[in-house]
Amino acid sequence: MASISTLGIPFQSPGRASTSTTWRRPIAALTSHHPDVCIKKCAGVIERRQVIMLSVGFLAGAALQHSSSNKDAAAMAAEFTDMPAIRGKDYGKTKMRYPDYTETESGLQYKDLRAGSGPLPKMGETVVVDWDGYTIGYYGRIFEARNKTKGGSFEGDDKDFFKFRLGSREVIPAFEEAVSGMAPGGIRRIIVPPELGYPENDYNKSGPRPTTFSGQRALDFVLRNQGLIDKTLLFDIELLKVIPG
Repeated sequence: MASISTLGIPFQSPGRASTSTTWRRPIAALTSHHPDVCIKKCAGVIERRQVIMLSVGFLAGAALQHSSSNKDAAAMAAEFTDMPAIRGKDYGKTKMRYPDYTETESGLQYKDLRAGSGPLPKMGETVVVDWDGYTIGYYGRIFEARNKTKGGSFEGDDKDFFKFRLGSREVIPAFEEAVSGMAPGGIRRIIVPPELGYPENDYNKSGPRPTTFSGQRALDFVLRNQGLIDKTLLFDIELLKVIPG
């Protein structure tokens, strides 16, 4: 991924420190040979930033509205179901509905950034994916970067990409639901509410798991925090290959 966060702030990309120089294709060369690629990638970054900024704006607006007056606060509280066990905590926020996203019955919201081709994967088949993840509900922090160099191979070797078998419950529910509806070559962006995310707020119990220490730390901070942190996550998933079962 790029070296600028989804909020437009430079960040240290998660990964092991390295003294070697990572080769990157010059922008001019990319745009001259594949002008549509640059446009699509730039549009994807901007669109993802808009989603995250929408979340931040929603939370900020809610906070201002809450402090306006006692009357307004009472009216706002009436919109939520009273749950004594979590009274005083901000676990009952209204779920956001993102424009231009399709919402499934489970509550997963998704948007196809690129359509794939070929048959959809079936239960029991193994899928090979590349993915990235962001803590969309908490400052859009990245915890896994897509399009990283995999084991120094540029020959399409998939040994370092994430693989799992559909129906095996190896991954979080949202991830499996999203991939099962994709064709090879497709890229799908999903917005994952906490109930479709990591069980018991522990990424060690279900994939996909961040591959770097900094990514693990960023995700773990959000998942295990029992305060007011929104645990909504955003994933970009690219389906690279389907291996028959």
